[in-house]
Amino acid sequence: MRSTFRPISNVHASVRLQLQKENMAQCLKDCWIPCKLSWDDLQALCRRQRLVCKQLHVSKNNFNEYVVEYLCNYRKIKKAKQRQKLRRWEDQLNQKCKHKGRMFVLNEVDLDIPPKDFTYITDYKLGEGVKVSQTAVGCKCADCVKEPTNGCCAGASEHRMAYNDSRQVKIRPGLPIYECNSFCSCGPECGNRVVQRGIQYDLCIFKTANGRGWGVRTLQMIKKNAFVMEYLGEIITSEEAERRGETYDKQGATYLFDLDYVDDVYTVDAARYGNISHFVNHSCDPNLQVYNVFIDNLDERLPRIAFFAIRAIKSGEELTFDYKMTIDPVVAESKRMDTNFSLAEIQGTPTQRMRMECKCGVEKCRKFLF
Repeated sequence: MRSTFRPISNVHASVRLQLQKENMAQCLKDCWIPCKLSWDDLQALCRRQRLVCKQLHVSKNNFNEYVVEYLCNYRKIKKAKQRQKLRRWEDQLNQKCKHKGRMFVLNEVDLDIPPKDFTYITDYKLGEGVKVSQTAVGCKCADCVKEPTNGCCAGASEHRMAYNDSRQVKIRPGLPIYECNSFCSCGPECGNRVVQRGIQYDLCIFKTANGRGWGVRTLQMIKKNAFVMEYLGEIITSEEAERRGETYDKQGATYLFDLDYVDDVYTVDAARYGNISHFVNHSCDPNLQVYNVFIDNLDERLPRIAFFAIRAIKSGEELTFDYKMTIDPVVAESKRMDTNFSLAEIQGTPTQRMRMECKCGVEKCRKFLF
């Protein structure tokens, strides 16, 4: 019997097509082409189209996993917008302030942006019913610190000169400071002009990581007894302070500072109007001390509130003062000068007031602010 070989061209068309496919598949068995999409992109594409793909580990149970990636990108976008807002706020603060020290803003904790209901000011804002009378006298000293004439401005008020040659306060807390004013013959570099020169150190408003809100740290070393900043805000009457204080008490926060050097007539409210001191936190072991200062206004009911360093403060250290700071009446010139936040002075029984937990973290913490 003779066998006959038939070439592929003589095979039926359908059979010939099948043989061609088998031959091509055999040739391409070990070939591959790189995909332009990444593994993650292919997964996301399948999930968007709701396609099941075992090779990509995409099933009906994880169709919506791409939402996590979206939230991550959303957080990155929010963080970028936050940085822009903080930078703009930082620029606005430095444009308003003409003093030597610069201000910086940093938030590495959350997505909080600058407070919307707060206006930065560089001097007291007078509230309704508050009037300030300017002094009309000044000194004639050649050198107010080394050769004060008749005690310079402090001597005219029968008080000691407050500063040494290095502009560090040398009198005890509780005694008033009288600086040279606009009617004095001395220039802006006079050694008896300290508080009025403004902040001399670079400071940073930063978000705390332990739930204390914003805080302030110094970016430069501050010497002991050096002036750091003023406490500025809106000056209101004590009656208005009582009304606002009840509202602040319910909110668990207050920015009321009694001006009670001689009479409890006025209060500084830094809640809506203030400077960088608005963001300074409390500590039961503070590094800042309060002094009453008089410059152009000699009305003892309206002193300026100045913070001086109790000790040397390192660069990077947070600035704090005691919200319940009390001056020993034996040391203080006025027995009424206790310079404490007025939340404790709000009328009502202790059970009616909100006890605010202290988070300063120092060894001798009193556990509660009020």
